[in-house]
Amino acid sequence: MIHQPLPLKYASKLSFLSKNATSLISRLYFSSDISPKNDDVDTIFRIITSSTSCKHLKQSLKSSEVNISNDLVDKILKRVRFSHGNPLQALDFYRYIDNRRGFFHTAFSLDTMLYMLGRGRRFDIIWDVLADTKRKDQSLISPRTIQVVLARVAKVCSVRQTVESFKKFKKLVPDFDITCFNALLRTLCQEKSMTDARNVYHSLKYDFRPNLQTFNILLSGWKSVDEAEGFLEEMREMGVKPDIVSYNCLIDVYCKDRQVEKAYKIVEKMRDEDISPDVISYTSIIGGLGLVGQPDKARDVLKEMKEYGCYPDAAAYNAAIRNYCIAKRLRDASGLMDEMVEKGLSPNATTYNLFFRVFYWSNDLRSSWNLYCRMMGTGCLPNTQSCMFLVKLCKRQEKVEIALQLWNDMVEKGFGSYILVSDVLFDLLCDMGKLVEAEKSFLEMIEKGHKPSQVSFRRIKALMELANKQEALQNLSNKMALFGPSMIPKREEYLAEMSASDSFSC
Repeated sequence: MIHQPLPLKYASKLSFLSKNATSLISRLYFSSDISPKNDDVDTIFRIITSSTSCKHLKQSLKSSEVNISNDLVDKILKRVRFSHGNPLQALDFYRYIDNRRGFFHTAFSLDTMLYMLGRGRRFDIIWDVLADTKRKDQSLISPRTIQVVLARVAKVCSVRQTVESFKKFKKLVPDFDITCFNALLRTLCQEKSMTDARNVYHSLKYDFRPNLQTFNILLSGWKSVDEAEGFLEEMREMGVKPDIVSYNCLIDVYCKDRQVEKAYKIVEKMRDEDISPDVISYTSIIGGLGLVGQPDKARDVLKEMKEYGCYPDAAAYNAAIRNYCIAKRLRDASGLMDEMVEKGLSPNATTYNLFFRVFYWSNDLRSSWNLYCRMMGTGCLPNTQSCMFLVKLCKRQEKVEIALQLWNDMVEKGFGSYILVSDVLFDLLCDMGKLVEAEKSFLEMIEKGHKPSQVSFRRIKALMELANKQEALQNLSNKMALFGPSMIPKREEYLAEMSASDSFSC
């Protein structure tokens, strides 16, 4: 029997499957049940950030004798990303590892690398990396990859350029389908405007088949009640039945527009359609009642929702607590936080930040610090917002000891943004002439792999020059040089990254 060769289209599919199988086997080989040691992550991270050339990087990696695994590479790239390291140094490492025989990167590594390149606005290199990835393992390029790249493009480019970048993925992804289109729409909702997302949707909707997720993405960003209602009607006309997410989006729009009665009508409509409102539905209503000045009625919702078999979570309690904080009824807000604990719910950083904000605007450092101590005592670590409220209060009242205690806790326990907090801390220390403490905190930050801002460095440098501490200044300059050329984004972009969470979560 003579076997005919397969048609080219089937042969290419088999080739693609073969590549996937090879990459899967490779990842199983390079993966490990044992988590990479922190020492290994630190070692490779320092090699990357201190390398002066690609050749130097390769030699240092070979001499380190660290066993490279996918888990280790993921952790290293994540470390470089959050320390705002030089993306070109990270790329040298990424490509060196990628060229090792039998090694295949994970989707996480690819997306992290592309994110860093996008943050550094090296879009030309992004397309090179994607082309290389397509040749080696096309399965890594996913809708999430599309969203990571487009999010960085949309931050600095026009809507037209963002759409053009989206169309380039047609030749890169295995399936250029509605999930890819949804990634574009989600990006435009987050980085541009709902009007832009709507216009792009209408111009490209005939090239794809919109599904329920498409409409839910677009519904989630509406601020205008009329437009949201019209869009829901278009959804029905296209034969797409709204689900709980769709209705929750509409409830949220009504509540933010202070039309709480209409929100209640949607809840009743949901029940008529045998769709049970969930905790998100009730949380929106609690927030809406707060906007119309009815915090007590919002608190009653916490009890009423239980009658329908829906139990409030931390977010629902936070919404009710926020209402009392806005009304400056801190006793009632504190009572709700105690009730949370009684119900087995742990107050989170968002809960505490509601109180920190009130204390910040009332210039009450004592209450803020007492709350911080309570927070730490319960094992709830502050987030960046918590730290910023505290350190700004310390600067306002010139409380160096408290600010340094906060900083020491951050260094020891690893919470908060070193970059944002350190800018305020170094301002305080320099204003108070605390040069020794400023130098110590500066070095601690670098030791953790985070590059201080150029503004902070210049302030400390000026003081050291006045104090004639040339040796110490040279040491700091050498430490800063290890990070390579400054690739730190603008403050606005960093703040956006801290709050996004993310179109891409690492």
